[in-house]
Amino acid sequence: MSFFLQTVSGLLDGLRMTVILIAASAPLGLALSIPIAIARTYARSPLSNVAAFYQSVFRGTPLVVQLFILYFGLPRIGITLSPLTSAIVGFGLCSAAYHSEYIRSAFLSVPAGQMEAARALGLSRIRAITLIVLPQAVRRAIPGCSNEIVYLIKYSSLAYLVTLVELTGAGRLIAYRSFRFFEVFLIVGVIYLGLVSLATLTLRWIENRWRIPLSDKK
Repeated sequence: MSFFLQTVSGLLDGLRMTVILIAASAPLGLALSIPIAIARTYARSPLSNVAAFYQSVFRGTPLVVQLFILYFGLPRIGITLSPLTSAIVGFGLCSAAYHSEYIRSAFLSVPAGQMEAARALGLSRIRAITLIVLPQAVRRAIPGCSNEIVYLIKYSSLAYLVTLVELTGAGRLIAYRSFRFFEVFLIVGVIYLGLVSLATLTLRWIENRWRIPLSDKK
């Protein structure tokens, strides 16, 4: 029991860093995803092509490679980021590529007649998108974006590769000191399970709170 308590105590700083990482990168990814999704759905070339290229790059390359470029590669051109900043930017940019595809699909699911009606009432294209279509699309995209946030919690374990001592990194340090890898990472896994379960319950509540009634989807 004393080893368990010592391990949990030693993991607290790493857990705090993981929570900071998720709390910063998840909103960043969501914020970036909306203009990307709008560009992919409504913009003409070349803006739509730029957004599509962004999605292709960040969805088509491993997250580990992206993190290495940010932390180890950018200093070669004079840009140095801290481990935490590299992880937040990397997770945010990658997450935005996936969120934007969920939101783009949600845009396409909104009946085209609503955009036409908004334009007929005198709204500009941008105002029609932001005031009429976007609120509906965001609500329709919540289930998909919720899954991406859950994945992000698990992906955060890769941050130790850029020397950030988050939960997994703290677990590695304790395991190498004690040589009790099984016990340490079993505790780390249980903590991640708790984080994912808490996030799932919270996101499910948001889905139920903001879901569009069936009668409104027609």
